Amino acid sequence: MRRSSIIGIVVLCLVFGIAYSLYIPVYAGQDRVVKVSDQTKACIGCHSMVTPGIVSDWENSSHAKITPQEARQKPSIKRMVSSENIPQALSTVAVGCYECHGLNKKRHKDNFPHNGFDINVVVSPNDCATCHSEEAREYSNSKKAHAVKNLIANPVYHQLVDASLGIMDYKGGKITSSKPTEKTKHETCLGCHGTKVEVKGMKTLKTSMGDMKVPELTNWPNASVGRENPDGSLGSCSSCHPRHSFSMEIARKPYTCAQCHLDPDVPAWNVYKESKHGNIYFSKWHEWDLKSPDWTIGRDFKAPTCATCHNSQVLSSDGQLVARRTHDFGSRLWVRLFGLIYSHPQPVSGNTTILKNKEGLPLPTSLTGEMAPQGLISAEEQGRRLKEMKQICQSCHSTEWVAGHFLKLDNTIKETNAMTLTATKLMLDVWKAGLEGQTNLFDETIERMWVRQWLFYANSIRYASAMTGAPDYATFKNGWWSMTETMQQMNDWYKLKEKTGKK
Repeated sequence: MRRSSIIGIVVLCLVFGIAYSLYIPVYAGQDRVVKVSDQTKACIGCHSMVTPGIVSDWENSSHAKITPQEARQKPSIKRMVSSENIPQALSTVAVGCYECHGLNKKRHKDNFPHNGFDINVVVSPNDCATCHSEEAREYSNSKKAHAVKNLIANPVYHQLVDASLGIMDYKGGKITSSKPTEKTKHETCLGCHGTKVEVKGMKTLKTSMGDMKVPELTNWPNASVGRENPDGSLGSCSSCHPRHSFSMEIARKPYTCAQCHLDPDVPAWNVYKESKHGNIYFSKWHEWDLKSPDWTIGRDFKAPTCATCHNSQVLSSDGQLVARRTHDFGSRLWVRLFGLIYSHPQPVSGNTTILKNKEGLPLPTSLTGEMAPQGLISAEEQGRRLKEMKQICQSCHSTEWVAGHFLKLDNTIKETNAMTLTATKLMLDVWKAGLEGQTNLFDETIERMWVRQWLFYANSIRYASAMTGAPDYATFKNGWWSMTETMQQMNDWYKLKEKTGKK
């Protein structure tokens, strides 16, 4: 890029930056002005023309309306900034473009010179930790932060990918499959779990402002929960708090969780839509306050969303703390409904690659249901978490109602695990008889039927039981009907193969 072009762009940005500094914004009914740093003014000078949607999002965000120093002075129950030692240069200005994209430059391999500033392409949880240290620490311990690592380090996942994602061809009476491409993987499983973003070098990008040298990133764009960032950190805060508004309201609405938690394997969104809680939410959410930090039951909302049970701070109507905010989304859960292959106690660490079942695989259970000897929470810890969850439910429901609900859920978990074991016993006989190979657990017809038993049907039944009031997902929509029908089909297949002796 020519020196004269660079100077021209810098001058243009400075001109617009000065113009922005003379403009006095009044944000969303707020009659005060928050100081904006000179660096962020320069960013806005260009980006208000190039990417106006981003600038508008930011101008309406909390980041634009209050400084970290002011946010720290709020009462603890309303405080959203958890870090105590925020650098002075950041604490007295609005959290703008440069305050996020200019942090921790030495750790960022994606840092590059951009119109007179050194800028990071990817904003990571480690950057957000400058102001939100407690939230970043909690998230770093979660299964979400380790979501891509937990897949890539699991050989069972690679078998599933090889059997499910390759392009199939038909020739001479045979179906053949090719290996899935990396792009296919990133648009499927890794679209939710995250990708590893690395810097390959620099490339020239043609923009409306002229040619620009920028880092060339692998597996980009991606904003999924377990993304591995160029600075070595794990996760993406914008998975739930989308940039550049970073809205608490969006994170609390179930649509955000619905991007990944949907049927057939994780049907939380589908079950919620049919549940009584979902019915109330869709009817009345517009009357609620989804932005309040001290989220009060009965005042700010009147039925739970995903965030209510899993991570939001919840207060009773008299101001008592019912549940403390957490960004480790499994820390309130005593059991993992999502079965691989059986429902089981929650893992101690979000890094589930440390689990080893009796077959030596990084799975929480063996093929026949025995729990991994280490790495799952104790019975005592399960009881503590269940008690905490019951407290949230008892803010609206009677003690007897809540006890009955969780008793039914416990029974559902036992029964679906028992049905999974029945299907697995049949598969063990199939493999033992040599009717199908065990090299890949997902590539034959009967193996796919077996997988549906625990990955789709058992999970659907458990989610329907846990989230109350969506019985169709426990019955006909990937529920008991599908599970018993498939079990019979598996048995018929096995008997036919035994009779014919054909592999």
